[in-house]
Amino acid sequence: MTPTSATQERPEQATDKNAIRPFQVNVPEAELTELRRRINATKWPERETVADASQGVQLATMQQLARYWATDYDWRKCEAKLKALPNFITEIDGLDIHFIHVRSKHDNALPLIVTHGWPGSVVEQLKIIDPLTNPTAHGESASDAFHLVIPSIPGYGFSGKPTTTGWGPVHIARAWVVLMKRLGYTKFVAQGGDWGALITDAMGALAPPELLGIHTNLPFTVPPDIARAAQAGDPAPSDFSADERRAYGQLEFFYKHGLAYAIQMGNRPQTLYAIADSPVGLAAWFLDHDARSYEMIARAFDGQREGLTRDDVLDNVTLTWLTNTAISGARIYWENKLPFFVPQNTNIPVAVSAFPDELYQAPRSWAERAYPKLIYYKKHDKGGHFAAWEQPQLLSGDVRAGFRPLR
Repeated sequence: MTPTSATQERPEQATDKNAIRPFQVNVPEAELTELRRRINATKWPERETVADASQGVQLATMQQLARYWATDYDWRKCEAKLKALPNFITEIDGLDIHFIHVRSKHDNALPLIVTHGWPGSVVEQLKIIDPLTNPTAHGESASDAFHLVIPSIPGYGFSGKPTTTGWGPVHIARAWVVLMKRLGYTKFVAQGGDWGALITDAMGALAPPELLGIHTNLPFTVPPDIARAAQAGDPAPSDFSADERRAYGQLEFFYKHGLAYAIQMGNRPQTLYAIADSPVGLAAWFLDHDARSYEMIARAFDGQREGLTRDDVLDNVTLTWLTNTAISGARIYWENKLPFFVPQNTNIPVAVSAFPDELYQAPRSWAERAYPKLIYYKKHDKGGHFAAWEQPQLLSGDVRAGFRPLR
């Protein structure tokens, strides 16, 4: 198979809805030529009237990005990485689900399903595949190996686009359990960040008997009254610890300055036609996820190397562009019925990684309250929202350590 979307299937397998079908990425050159043409035809606005990012993604950053994207960026490098991995599609609840499935060579490897978020794709997880499936090559123990399943969320990348409502995080969580059981895994663990964290937390709340535990790098720990106070802009409670005060300040900032994209996609995702029509518009929309990530990405396009590279950023945007999933990916915000940041009633074993440049760095005290069966907590001094992408070694280390008690 060589489609750029995940909607085709082999005729001889069309009758078996549970079939696991091999999938290969192969983008026609004409689509890449058209992408470059559209980048070069961008109609630019004037620059922002301030000297910082307070009005949004800055013109200089976007013009640097566009220049690189239209000239030096090579999608085929990303495509080759994807092609080198075992990709599959299977139908669940009437929808084609794409996933990467890498089995470890080590006996007794623990099956793990890892879920990306927005604005993301399976590209976010590529750097953790080898450290987790092949730990001995990274100086770690064979006893910490994982079999890895990395699905594309419905409406993202090479997964099918829902044509009816109902594909929110809880439905996706149920689908992931079906997927793991279909692959023959009777016991497994789950990991995620961003929407992947909410889907993983939802799996934990569902508590299927096959799920041994979860790991999250965007933990849902904020006490509901604290979330309401931060959203209202109230001062932090006077009895807060330093970590709790810092987390509260981060939440206040996000509620005041960082929610615009989520409100738009949560209310009117279909209105965003421009990001399906303009590659530069799509890139700008993706860059504006959170202040810390934007600062890091802007530095990357200014020539500095840290966390994400220019190619990392453009691999993800280009995959979204080529699969035309900007709008279908936005709809998860509209579909979601679960509150963000607050506990989801997860009563199975949970491991937590808390990164300083996340939307908020969850304090241990909140994590212990939110997750009665907290088995691991690690507070990091570097790293942000896209942990698997930015800090693959740190996240891989936490995943190994966090799930070690469950083996």
